[in-house]
Amino acid sequence: MKNSINNVFVATATAAALSLSMASAAFAETPTLQSTVLAANTTMDKAEEAVSDTWITGKVKSTFLAEDSLSGMDIKVETNKGVVALSGVVASDAERDLAIAKAKEIKGVTAVSADGLKSAD
Repeated sequence: MKNSINNVFVATATAAALSLSMASAAFAETPTLQSTVLAANTTMDKAEEAVSDTWITGKVKSTFLAEDSLSGMDIKVETNKGVVALSGVVASDAERDLAIAKAKEIKGVTAVSADGLKSAD
C-alpha cells in the first residue's frame, strides 16, 4: 500500500512539474501589458499624426480659398509630419510669398516647402 501511495505521489509531482514548465512557456509567448500599451501608444501617435496632417492640409487650403489675394484653387497642398508642401502655378511672386506666409501661420505647421510653387511672372 505504501508503495502505491509513493507511486501516486511521484506521478502527481511529475505531472505538476510538467504542467508548470508548459505554463511558463505559454506565458512567455504572450505579450506583456507594457509592450501592449507601448504598441497602442505608437498606433495612437501615428493616427494623431495622420489626423494632424489632414487637418493642417484642410486648414491651409481653406485659408487660401478665403484669401482674395490668392488663387487657392491653383495651389496644391500636401502635409507630411507637419511639413506643408505647396505646388502649382500662381500669378506673381507676391502671391507665392503670400501663400508661403499664410501656410506658416497655421497651427501645427513646422515648415513650408514651396519648391513646386511657381509664379507665372
